[in-house]
Amino acid sequence: MITSLPDSSELAGLGFDEWRAWFGKAAAAVMESVPDDGVAIFFQSDVRHAGVWVDKGHLVACAAKHASMNLLFHRIVCRSPAGTATVGRASYSHLLGFCRRVIPPTGTPVADVLADAGFVPGTKAMGAAACEAACHFVKDYTVTRTIVDPFCGFGTVLAVANALGLDAIGVDISPRMCRRARILCLPSTEC
Repeated sequence: MITSLPDSSELAGLGFDEWRAWFGKAAAAVMESVPDDGVAIFFQSDVRHAGVWVDKGHLVACAAKHASMNLLFHRIVCRSPAGTATVGRASYSHLLGFCRRVIPPTGTPVADVLADAGFVPGTKAMGAAACEAACHFVKDYTVTRTIVDPFCGFGTVLAVANALGLDAIGVDISPRMCRRARILCLPSTEC
């Protein structure tokens, strides 16, 4: 499972407190659906609400505790060059991986900061480089060969997974986003 849960601006029908409760339940539901030998990877960007930052990485980590999952990795993904001033959305995102049983080999060096998210098909979409890092983790350290993204949006995870030879299933509440996900073509792949 590789996904990015929507922030409060993407679920306009919910007030902030309702969104926060929904977010925790949705993150836990995603994790509970992952088999014991699978992983749940989240790409989350912090946002401002009422003048303060909402740490969506922390919200996902709290849900992991309730789902009895362990943190495998926490990487920072730069969405903009370091030092870029922002107003409502952070210039970085969290890439967090959780599991019950998957244990990658120790001593394998990995970057804990990705300097560039890569191609981003929309302002709130996951970058292709972040998707590639997540898909490579699944491919290299698990027996999983099918990626599921229950909030697929633009479909970046799906396109990257397919480009790496993995099967991918995406779901989104928006028919418009589903249509976009079906036709997404990454700049570095043949369409």
